[in-house]
Amino acid sequence: MSEETLRKELYAANENRAILYKLIFDAMVDEFGLEKAKEVMKKGIYKRGEQIGENFKQFAPANFSGLRDAFLGGIPDDTKMFAPTVTKCDAEGLDIEFDNCPLKNAWLKMGLSDEECATLCEVAGIIDFGTFQGAGFDFQMTALPEGSKEKCYLKIRSK
Repeated sequence: MSEETLRKELYAANENRAILYKLIFDAMVDEFGLEKAKEVMKKGIYKRGEQIGENFKQFAPANFSGLRDAFLGGIPDDTKMFAPTVTKCDAEGLDIEFDNCPLKNAWLKMGLSDEECATLCEVAGIIDFGTFQGAGFDFQMTALPEGSKEKCYLKIRSK
């Protein structure tokens, strides 16, 4: 299999993940209402984040360069899929800005509104809380507006 074919399949798999999130979330909203659907879906996604965080516990409480290398090393397509930029990595913490999100790209491709995308980003983004909190770090995530495009910004500190 060529590298280009593999890359296309990788991006298609992430688009499929986004579509599944949307369809499952919609079914849960229909069944339980918006707030309960968000709560339940976040619980499951957070737990997956905690599982991922097991790989990063060795870097807590303050090996931020090790965490940076390990975390970025796991981003598909040589980090191109999420296009991270490390804006801080020192003894105080690690900050990473993401210029791309394949999930949000897929939701926009599906024609979702900004509000729908924001809700799904809130739900899907909980995986990062599970990952870094589960690994033993303090974690914050914000969306930074830049023109018409939002970026996710991760801020990781010692507990």
